[in-house]
Order: sequence, then C-alpha cells, then structure tokens
Amino acid sequence: MNLIIVESPTKAKTISKFLDREYVVESSFGHVRDLPKSKMGVDIEHEFQPEYIVPLKSKKTITKLKGLAKKADEVILASDEDREGEAIAWHLSESLGLDAKKAKRIVFHEITKPAILEALSHPRHIDSKLVDAQQARRILDRLVGYELSPFLWKKVAKGLSAGRVQSVAVRLIVEREREIQAFKQEEYWSIKGDFSTASEKEKFEAQLQKVSDKSLDKLAIKSQAEADDLIVAIKKEQYSILNIENKRSKKNPPTPFTTSTLQQTANNLLGFSAKQTMTLAQKLYELGHITYMRTDSLNLSDKFLTESKEYLLSELGEKYVLDSPRRFKTKSKGAQEAHEAIRPTAAHNSPESLKDKLEPGQYRLYRLIWQRSMATQMPEAILDVTVVDIAAGDKYTFRSNGQILQFDGYLKIYPEKTKEQTLPLLEKGQDLNLLAISGEQHFTNPPARYSDASLVKELEKHGIGRPSTYAPTISTIIDRNYVFRDEKKKLGPTDIAFVVIDLLVAHFKEIVDYQFTADMEGNLDEIAEGKREWVPVIDDFYNHFHKNLENKYKEIMKTDIVPEEKSTEVCEKCNSPMIIKTGRYGKFLACSNFPECRNIRSMKGKLESPKDETHLKELAEKYKDQVCEKCGEPMAVKNGKFGPFLGCSGYPKCKNIKNIGDSDQPEIICPKCKEGKIVKKFSRRGAFYACSSYPACKNAYWGRPTGEKCPDCGALLIDDKGGIKCSDKGCGYEA
Repeated sequence: MNLIIVESPTKAKTISKFLDREYVVESSFGHVRDLPKSKMGVDIEHEFQPEYIVPLKSKKTITKLKGLAKKADEVILASDEDREGEAIAWHLSESLGLDAKKAKRIVFHEITKPAILEALSHPRHIDSKLVDAQQARRILDRLVGYELSPFLWKKVAKGLSAGRVQSVAVRLIVEREREIQAFKQEEYWSIKGDFSTASEKEKFEAQLQKVSDKSLDKLAIKSQAEADDLIVAIKKEQYSILNIENKRSKKNPPTPFTTSTLQQTANNLLGFSAKQTMTLAQKLYELGHITYMRTDSLNLSDKFLTESKEYLLSELGEKYVLDSPRRFKTKSKGAQEAHEAIRPTAAHNSPESLKDKLEPGQYRLYRLIWQRSMATQMPEAILDVTVVDIAAGDKYTFRSNGQILQFDGYLKIYPEKTKEQTLPLLEKGQDLNLLAISGEQHFTNPPARYSDASLVKELEKHGIGRPSTYAPTISTIIDRNYVFRDEKKKLGPTDIAFVVIDLLVAHFKEIVDYQFTADMEGNLDEIAEGKREWVPVIDDFYNHFHKNLENKYKEIMKTDIVPEEKSTEVCEKCNSPMIIKTGRYGKFLACSNFPECRNIRSMKGKLESPKDETHLKELAEKYKDQVCEKCGEPMAVKNGKFGPFLGCSGYPKCKNIKNIGDSDQPEIICPKCKEGKIVKKFSRRGAFYACSSYPACKNAYWGRPTGEKCPDCGALLIDDKGGIKCSDKGCGYEA
C-alpha cells in the first residue's frame, strides 16, 4: 500500500477516483504544524529558529496519518505546488518522522488522471529553498505582529494588531479616503448637436470639440452662461463635413487568467469578493475542473491549445479558429508560483455540460474561466471605425465617432462591451442641417473607493504581496476592523485605521512603505530561487525594527496619538461630562471622572434627536403591559447599543432582556430545521437574523430575510444594505 497525503478531503476524494487500490489518499486538513498562538515562538537569539507545535485540531489527524505511514510501503506528499504547499509537505515529513531530504514529493497543476499519473512517475524531493522562503515570510509576519501589536495596545487601544502586508493595504485605503475628503467638486458643461443630411432622413449626434482650432479640454466650459453663449453663436453658422476618416480596427482578446486578474474580473463582472473568488476557485480546482488557481503565469499547455482548437472548429467553424496557437509571455517579475495560467482542465467541458454538477457560484466562476481561456485562442474582433469632423462656420468644430462590428471573433464566446453607433453615408464638404443643440451639465467626481478588484490591481502594481496573499490580506483587514464594505461593496477605512496608519507612517515608516514592502517580497523571491539565505534577510530587518520600537515606547504618549474630544453628553451615573475617545471599534463616550467612574457608552446607542425620544415613548406605551416571565415584574423599554429593547424593571436582581420585534420582518419558518422562526437578534457586530430554536439550530443571516426564495438556488433572499440578494454567498444572485 502506498499512502498519498494532500491538504483537502475534496482533493483526496478526486484523486482517489483516478488510482487503483494500491494507493490510499488521505487529507491533512491543511497545515499540521504552526507557531504557537500564546507566545512569539521564534528564538531571536539563535538565528530566529521557529518553535513549531501541532495544534489541538491536528493531533487526531497526525495520529491517524502516522498509523497509515507505518503500514505504507511509500509515503508520497502531494500538497499544492506553491511555497505554502511545499511548507505543508515539509511539516508533514517532520511530524510523521520522514526524512525530509528523501521524502517523496509530487506536484501537479491540475487534478486529472493523466496529470496525477505523470506526477507519480516523476516524484522529487521537498524543495528546501521554497520551504525557507515560506518560513521566512511566516517568521517576518510573526515578528511584526507580536512586537508591534502590544505597542498599539499600549499607545492606541487594546485588541489592535499590525501586519506587514496588511498595514500597507490599509494605508492605500486610508490615503484614498483622504483624497476623497479633500476633493473639491467642479462644474463643467458639454455641448451636443444633432445633425442630419440635407434630406433629413438620417440623423446622428456629434460633440463640440474645438473652438478657433483649439481643442476643448474637459473643464473648458465652466458654466451654463458660457454654454448658452456658445450655443447662440453656433446656431448662426452653416454646417458641413470638414473631414472623414475611416479605418479598420482590431480588438484583441484578453490574456488568460492569473490569480490577480481572475480576482479583478470576478469582482467587476460577478460581484465576487477576492475571498469568495478564491474559495470557489479552490473548490473547482479540487474537483478537477480548473488548473491551479494561485499563479502569475500566462502560459497555456500544448494539450489545452490542441483541445481548444478542436472544440472551436467543431462547435463554431473554421473562421473562429487560429492558424497557429496564440501564446502569451509572462511579464510579472519572479512569476514562479505555478507553470500555467488558470484554465479549464478540459476544453470540451463547456459550462453548460457541468452546470448540473456545480453549485451556482461555482458555475458562474467556471463559465468565466472557460470563456476567457477559449477566447485567447480565437481571432480578433474586427470593427470599422469612422471619425467625422463637422465645421460650424470657421470657428467651431464638432466630432462624431461611429463604429460597426464587422466580425465578432473572440466576442462570440467572451462578450465585452462595444459601443456601436452607425453613421450615415457622408462625403467631405457635404452640407448638414442642425436639428437640435443643447448643453449638458456635469460635475467632476472624487476618486472612487477601492473595490477588491482595484485594490488587488494596486497591490500588484506596487509589487506588494503574491498570488496567495491578495484574498487573505483583504479578508484580514476587514476582520480586524480596519476596513469596512460600504453599500456599494467598496472598501472604506474605519476611524481607528486613520489613527494607526498615521502612527505607523510617522514612526515605523518601513512597515507601511510601498517600496520597502515590495523589496522584501523580492528578497523572499530570491530565497525561493536559492540566491539568498533567509536568516540574514530577517536579521537585517529585525535589528533596525526592534531598536526603533524600543525608542518609540519612550518617545510616544497615548494622548499624542488619540487625543480626547469634548462632547455635550453627561454621564447618567455621576453627572460628570462625557468625553469622546477612540477605541478598536471606533469612537465611544467615556466618563471624564475615570477611574472613579468607569461608565462608557456607544456613540450609536445615544439618542440623536427628539424624534428618537418620541419613538421610545411610543414603544413604552405599546409594551406597557409586558411582564417579565422570570420574576413577574413589569418590563421597561430601554435604549442600548443596538437601539431599543425590553429590560426587566427588577434589574439588577433580574437581568432578563428581550428583543423588540421588527415590525417589517415577515414571519418566516427556518428553512433548515423547519421548526423555529427567523427572528432579529444582536451581537457585537450588530443586528442579525437567526432561528429561534438556537442552539438546536444555528441557522443565521446577516441581512433581513424577505421571505422570498432565490430563483437560482432556492435559498432565502435577504435585504442587505438596501439591495436584495441571495443569502447563499456561493450563489451570487442579486435582484
């Protein structure tokens, strides 16, 4: 018996289908060893040697794998082919008592029978250079996190944390927000004319482009008065065709997907977050439908190039097939995470052929990957482009652009927006009629907040992070309350993000410096390539970082970082003034009589206007007959962090509280247990909706269920910040 160990049970199940009974495929369920959570776990005095432990959740797995390894003729480590996967293989060899220098290691970038058999026939040993690179990254992040986080607790607020790459991402988001705040809106106008030939049978639109042979820039016409003056003058002129330019244009297909372009495109076209995209892609990979999804490469295998040509020829015909394959050159420096771009494992597996086998979200992402991959091997789209300049007297020039799609090419499979405006048959010098002319008011827009797509693009542009780090970075900064998603799913900074980033920029510049972070990524790449040793790289960073940190403990006072603000509120316990402080979860009210009085209050929980007081009085009248079911005392309407609730008037002897019902919430039977009802509840993160049968049923939703079901997958629809969407994140349906 030969034992093959992979990271995921789904991956193990897929591989098992391709092998006979002499192979047993088991899962390690991810990493089996890691640095301890309770302490640093890095011996700084002895060349930063890490202290690895087997977490409690992995001990049963290791015991099982050890038992199987003793019975096996061979143990084959088959974790993913990037640095993380190499590190998992090494940790497994250490935990199972294998010789890391002799342990058999196989890699593959797709989970198909030919790929697995090919890998088994060409095993290698664990690549210590890749392990060193991953270990260096882990140790660097641990040193920053475990030394800088306590500093933030002491100087800013308890519970804060700092990360090497995450802090740079937060800085980008904070700086963009400040650009938005500093933005000053400007008014500008454009002038549009509707023209026709003398017969007036065909009309077309053109825009004022030049005045006295000087091109108008975007902000040239600043007011309605200026626009009106121009319109009056233009109406007096004669109109004719000044020039016509016809040209044929080719629209090239996009490149195959890398990790970053997949995340960007899935975010822009499907509305998926980076984390959601990678979760779905991981599942598609483990099921054997796509190649490995953490890659910088644009390469496509000869096998796929042949298969795609055969498919296109049989399904679409010869005009949609290239004479020779289109190949792409990888431009990303140090691209080495995998050998291929992200593509389907088999070109003939069209999205429709797999639709019944995939969940809705998986299907939508697979369709995108399949379409993009096939499009790369199709001809360019061909467009006829016409540019017409119209003279309005000797002083004014209008321009009209038209284009007609002559051949769709790759757009047949991978639709992209093409604006078509058909112009009538025109001749140079031909007279025209002006049918209508108008001015249109515009305002300049501030820079947009980053989306997942644009943030990944910006990180990649700066050389920060690698394919495996983009999604976890975004997820982490949201989980740590530095960043939130607004109603448009864009990324905005919280109050505490401004405080922490200003502190880091002022006193720990290297931690949030774009070039420094990119250079460190380059150092890690060189470790992976065997060009550098990992200990000197960490030593060079740590010595300066640690010395600076020790100095800052003495130099910086907390009041300099987060000064207190005055408020008009009064403490209800001791009548002292309340002051505004900033904590991990933003601003809050605290009694100025601290430490004698430790009263604090949420900024969200205080009454903002007389309207709120009226609402409380209305609720008090509505629930005046409510009695506590625990002690029999009357229940009173109170106002808390998340709004009004019912509390026992016998407090503190009786601490019974009840939610006040949501009048807009329809009665919904829990779709999971079929017994409880979906009710509104509250947690530290805010209001949510969950089954009333908790803890027997733990079904919950972070948006208000509407009572209707998703037309795609049948799950409940929820009202999430004003938009109706499916409660199943993998589905992606939005009304």
